[in-house]
Amino acid sequence: MSRIIPALAEISAPYAALFVDLWGCVHNGVTAIPSAVAALQAYRRAGGIVILVTNSPRPRKGVEKQLVHFGVPKDAYDDIATSGDSARAAMYRGVVGTRVWHYGPVTDSRFFDPLSILDNPVEITRVPLDEASGIVCTGPFDAGADPETWRSDLERALARNLKLLCANPDIVVDRGDIREWCAGAVAKMYTEMGGESLYFGKPHAPIYDLARRRLHALGNEITDDRILAIGDGILTDVKGGIDEGIDTLFISGGLAAAETRTVDQPDPEALATYLKAENSAPTYTIGHLR
Repeated sequence: MSRIIPALAEISAPYAALFVDLWGCVHNGVTAIPSAVAALQAYRRAGGIVILVTNSPRPRKGVEKQLVHFGVPKDAYDDIATSGDSARAAMYRGVVGTRVWHYGPVTDSRFFDPLSILDNPVEITRVPLDEASGIVCTGPFDAGADPETWRSDLERALARNLKLLCANPDIVVDRGDIREWCAGAVAKMYTEMGGESLYFGKPHAPIYDLARRRLHALGNEITDDRILAIGDGILTDVKGGIDEGIDTLFISGGLAAAETRTVDQPDPEALATYLKAENSAPTYTIGHLR
């Protein structure tokens, strides 16, 4: 059974670094969560390092600007690893070819900015679907639309045997009180239709490799047993941490608030039922990061 804790400070001392999810943990898609910000600031004051590990398809600089808008202060974290940066590196290595169809909103166009960290990146050209060698999916065109509206485009892509690069493996997020679809839902449908989807965010290894590189760039050699992964996605944040051999803190008051009957803290019986159904065993659980 996952241990329910009252606050991060109760269990944080053995951990030299945190890999912290953003959406549903540090902000709600609209504004910062004050208790989470305070907990991370206190952890850093005590000498800990905070790497924000997010399935956002945006580059790191774009997420930094978004955090300012949401009211998350810079002293709450040390660096950021994004699914977008991990996926961008793969795209510029040519994993879906050089002529790509962008499946996603125009607000994600910064995904295609030049990437300086790679030697000899391929040149990427955005083209219509019928001319593409592959698909780059940063999210649905309309995050609130019926998923069935995606099917016709995906059928056309499947007929051409195109690979789909998924820049955000999340299925859904909650923007305030509104639930929205993410790129992971599109990729899931494409895979179920028989297509091939490539993932680079949580729970997959590339984003954790990127997060470790961010730690190393800060001058820190920290072993996995001294890292704690925190997040509200049982199939992304928690599964990814477990798969990487990293202890996990599950935020039950995010995506699974209803299933775990979380208001301040989860109902222990509901939490146990939920974790059994998901075949998951996070090290710790808390209602909200604080």
